[in-house]
Amino acid sequence: PENTMYQDPHTSSHYSGAASSVPGAQAPLRVGLLGLGTVGAGTYAVLRRNAALIAARAGRRIEVRRVAVRNLARARATLGEVVGRSVDLCDNASDVVQAPDIDVVVEAIGGTSMSRELVLQAIAQGKHVVTANKALLAEHGAEIFAAAQTQGVVVAYEGAVAVSIPIIKALREGLAANRIEWVAGIINGTSNFIL
Repeated sequence: PENTMYQDPHTSSHYSGAASSVPGAQAPLRVGLLGLGTVGAGTYAVLRRNAALIAARAGRRIEVRRVAVRNLARARATLGEVVGRSVDLCDNASDVVQAPDIDVVVEAIGGTSMSRELVLQAIAQGKHVVTANKALLAEHGAEIFAAAQTQGVVVAYEGAVAVSIPIIKALREGLAANRIEWVAGIINGTSNFIL
């Protein structure tokens, strides 16, 4: 079923922790975040700020459990008091990808070489992946999507397409019965700015 896309088979289907704001909700979705630059920090801030709303809409909490960064001191300043209490911070992204307590890996480091390696590692570990990395998908998308299909995991990339307009899900699910032959749009980002 569509709603169990991220269900962790190793946990109970109902979370009974006192911090749950959704009665009868599933265990939290445990996220590992790779990178805490503009995209990573923004993702973390939105997930934290809107945690109750997201949990109410999704039927389960989303918890960022681990974050991998290059600069630990700067990341500690960004994350503040949650470091060590609810978020483990490290400077080795492979540690986050291979951690058994992570369900979804959010790739926010950019580039293609290291990102490709980490995304493929996450997929091989049976973890779902979220990325907005256009360059990664342009260069290695076919390989990444094939690996995900083989492992039975999802690669979510809505943020990498059409300036993050949620078009991929609409095309894949809402228009599944239609035969779409082509999609047209302005490709150049500068043109979008001018318009």
